[in-house]
Amino acid sequence: MKKTILMLAAIGMMLAAKTSSAFTTLSNSGSMNITGDFMKKADGTWAGMMKGKMYWYKLDKSAKLWWSTDGKTWAEVSDGMWADKAGHWVKIHENKLMWSADSGKTWAEVPEWKWEGPKGEWYKFDKDWSLWMNKK
Repeated sequence: MKKTILMLAAIGMMLAAKTSSAFTTLSNSGSMNITGDFMKKADGTWAGMMKGKMYWYKLDKSAKLWWSTDGKTWAEVSDGMWADKAGHWVKIHENKLMWSADSGKTWAEVPEWKWEGPKGEWYKFDKDWSLWMNKK
C-alpha cells in the first residue's frame, strides 16, 4: 500500500512537471511586458514570416483567416493557423485565440490574445476580433 502511494505521488509529480514545462514554453515565448499603446489597425492585417518569406494575414467578418504574399491577392487559410515570431502555431478555436509550441499536439489560450510579429511588433485581438498593433 505504501509503495503504491509513493508510485502514484511520483507519477503525479512527473505529470505536473511536464504540464508546467509545456506552459512555461508557451508563456515565456516572448516578453509580454509591452510598452506604449496599442492602436487599432485600419486595414486589419498583420505580418508573418515562414522560411524567410513574408506573409500578410487578415480575418474576415466571420473570423476566418486569409493570407497573401503581396497584400493584393488573398486566399483562405484552410487550417486557420499562422505562426508567431517564436514559431508557435496560432489559431482561433471556439471563439478563443490559441497557440501551440509543439506543432499542434497541445493548445493553450494566448495570454491577453497578444503575439509578436516577425519584426518585433506586437499584435492583439479584442473581443470583437478587431486587430490592434503596438511597436516596441
